Amino acid sequence: LCICLFPLSFFVGDSIIDYILLIGTLVLLLITELFNSAIEALTDRVGLDNHELSGRAKNIASATVFIALVYLVSVWLSLVWTNIFSSNL
Repeated sequence: LCICLFPLSFFVGDSIIDYILLIGTLVLLLITELFNSAIEALTDRVGLDNHELSGRAKNIASATVFIALVYLVSVWLSLVWTNIFSSNL
């Protein structure tokens, strides 16, 4: 996803602020994915048995990735709408 959207950000953005927002959301998604992977690896390292707190930690880490993805989609859609479709009207 990030490999496809990074070059596209230079076509969608009109200003340096747009570039920072578009690329910043990609970086935020990568950071949350890394933390999610780290938490899942650490939880599996501690024990493979099903524990309520281990499951909760994994669910919360996955939720942060989902929130970052929703934020990425909302920023990208709003800037695409503003910079591409509004200029054609």
